[in-house]
Parts: sequence; structure tokens; C-alpha cells
Amino acid sequence: MAPPVGVKICGLTEPEGLDAAIAHGADWIGFVFFARSPRAVTPAQAASLAARMPQGGPQRIGLFVAPDDDAIAATLDAVALDGLQIYAPEARALEIRERFRLPVWHARGVTTAADLPATSRLDGLVIESRPPAGASRPGGNAQPIDWTLPKDWQAPVPWMLAGGLTPDTVARAIALSGAPAVDVSSGVESAPGHKDARLIARFIQAARQGAYQRP
Repeated sequence: MAPPVGVKICGLTEPEGLDAAIAHGADWIGFVFFARSPRAVTPAQAASLAARMPQGGPQRIGLFVAPDDDAIAATLDAVALDGLQIYAPEARALEIRERFRLPVWHARGVTTAADLPATSRLDGLVIESRPPAGASRPGGNAQPIDWTLPKDWQAPVPWMLAGGLTPDTVARAIALSGAPAVDVSSGVESAPGHKDARLIARFIQAARQGAYQRP
């Protein structure tokens, strides 16, 4: 039997989206601590949402872009996180892991198979497209990669596929890429920053079904 595909619902800002992610079995939920994102939340807002979560529910991941230690520390003072997703050079991401003693997933933008890292000293990789010219964010731009790129990649650490996934495309993306986990944000929204519970349910169901189509 194929192992289940892990699912991360990122950019949660409201109780309805969080509740749907929990109810339908997401493995991770993501809070975005980057002011330029339409999905940004404050540490206090994230703490309020996290308080709704049951024991043993999805892991809570905080997304940070080129953060300083003070910003991460202030966030962790307000809300307990199980891991960090970092947009920064690998050396900086390693410093963050050493400082805060939390698992760090390193976001990597790729265009060709040659961009897929052969080594990593971090806990996981989030593979997505490079941001388009003029983008204000390094990720979360709803741009898919060529899903066949990672098919024969010998990933050095656990990884998840992100970028432009939707309930209608995620099963095919998993089949073509062999992704062991997927990360979605805008693909399950009714408007930027507003998650749709029905789309979350459909996405998670489709991702689980996609496990049986992996190579």
C-alpha cells in the first residue's frame, strides 16, 4: 500500500479554515509571519487560532522571510510552534535552527532539475517555483513548477511540493512528481487570505487519493 501523502494547509488567518484543516486531517498548518503577504498574521492572532487546536492535532509551522532572531523570539513567546519554514540562505536557516532548537524546513525555488539540491543540513525542503519578476514575495505566488522535475530526484531530506496546487490539480502533481507531501495556500481560498472549508476538504481528499498514483 502506498504511504499517505502529507498535507500542509498554509496561510491560515481565520477559525473556519483552521477548523476545516483539522477536521479533514491535515498534517501541518501554517501561519505566515511576513507582513507583505495577504495571509500575514500577528503572533497574537496566531496564538488565538492555535488555542483552538486539540492535543495531537496538526503540527504548527511558522513561515518567516529573512527574519532576525528578535522577530522569531517574539513570535515564539506568543505562540508555540512545532517547526519553522524559512526563506533565507541555508547558512542563515541553520543559524535559526541552532538558536531556537526547532525543526527548520528550507524553502527552495527551482526552475530546472539542476536547481534541486543534492544535499541539505536542514530538516526538510519546500520545493516551489522561483518568484516571477517583480514579485513582492519569495513564495506564495501560486506559480507551479514543472511537476516532472523531481520525479527522479534523490532528495537528501524529506520534502514537500508547493506552488499553484489546487483540489483539481494536486493528484496529478503528486503522480508526476512523486511528492511525499504537498503544501497549499491560495489554492484553497475564496479570496486572498480567506480559506474555503469546502476547498480544503476537496484538496486533502484529492491529495490522499494521489498517493496511489505516485511512481
